[in-house]
Amino acid sequence: MAASASRYRCLQVSSSFQICAAPSRCSPSTGFRAFATATTESSATDSTSRRRPTRFNDRLNVGPSFNEFVGGGEPALTPEDALELKTAMVGPKGNKKEITRLPEWLKTPVPVGDNYKKIKNDLRGLNLHTVCEEARCPNISDCWGGSSKSAATATIMLMGDTCTRGCRFCSVKTSKAPPPLDPHEPEHTAEALSRWGLGYVVLTSVDRDDLVDGGAHHFAETIMKIKQKAPTMLVEALTGDYAGDLEMVKTVAQSGLDVYAHNMETVEELTPQVRDRRAKFRQSLRVLDAAKRAKKGLITKTSIMLGLGETEEQLWDTLRELRKIDVDVVTFGQYMRPTKRHMKVEEYVTPAVFEMWRQRALDMGFLYCASGPLVRSSYKAGESFIENVLKKRASKSHTAMADTAGEISEKTVP
Repeated sequence: MAASASRYRCLQVSSSFQICAAPSRCSPSTGFRAFATATTESSATDSTSRRRPTRFNDRLNVGPSFNEFVGGGEPALTPEDALELKTAMVGPKGNKKEITRLPEWLKTPVPVGDNYKKIKNDLRGLNLHTVCEEARCPNISDCWGGSSKSAATATIMLMGDTCTRGCRFCSVKTSKAPPPLDPHEPEHTAEALSRWGLGYVVLTSVDRDDLVDGGAHHFAETIMKIKQKAPTMLVEALTGDYAGDLEMVKTVAQSGLDVYAHNMETVEELTPQVRDRRAKFRQSLRVLDAAKRAKKGLITKTSIMLGLGETEEQLWDTLRELRKIDVDVVTFGQYMRPTKRHMKVEEYVTPAVFEMWRQRALDMGFLYCASGPLVRSSYKAGESFIENVLKKRASKSHTAMADTAGEISEKTVP
């Protein structure tokens, strides 16, 4: 009772407060009420003086720092350990399966930003499609997220969003009978691109084996419309093989474009398993060769995916075949499985191996090689380089023409 009494104080219901030593002695008749609280400065002081002071010398505060906790005192990882693929068990209990986690070097940010939204709205407003969206390109946030539209890159996909072929690596929709071509598409495409003020643009298309010409004249018309509205804009066309019809290849190559691209996709040995049965390795080589012969000075370009199970010697053979027909640009990128319905990834190739193949390609005489896990055939880093090459060539051509004109004028002067 004595212990509890020291913790209570009695307050008198009047203008002055009276402290009662023990609450049991205070009755209602005396006009006192008991409260379990401290009410005077003296009591607050007494209570404070008796409180145990706080000292930061306990084990928690003198323990390891945050950096020491994160580091754990472990030695730095070797490059091999850092690039080691991680696995995880997923699925319901009793039916779990092991999956391979996506390597860190293949992870990209979610596409956001005002510029991304503006480009997407422009495309939808004009009923245009891009391979960036249809093929689920991992670089869409990088290419569309520039500081301005003129700094962005969007690869326009012509002739609709449905392909007549079914390659095992591609996520574009397929159908034997796609919708008919939009006759206004060439004009709409040219209008959108001229509105953006781009210096370099990439056009591609789905395969349209249901059309007699494979859509070659539609492709060529689009390029001519673009050149009419923006004569200084450089145009790259990434085309199909037109079922091996080289006259259609010539039609597109002579339409005014600056770069003719057609993708080999993989090595010859894997082509039947990777590509549609109508797409053949040798046929693709003939397409690139015909484009090169159709227009003097035309840059030809192709792309190869790694991680499909190809061998080093097979890649060497593919590069040799490309050099035989004087292909100027080659790109290497990691194959990434779009959905479970598509081919599995056989290998996640490390950035060091991509760099090795880039150097090998340059040593073989290719004008330019973009090589990296996230590189795609229409990646803007490669386009910047090709744009500079084309401008230099144009400058040299104008200089040579001016010199020739000067020589002629000097000879005509009596």
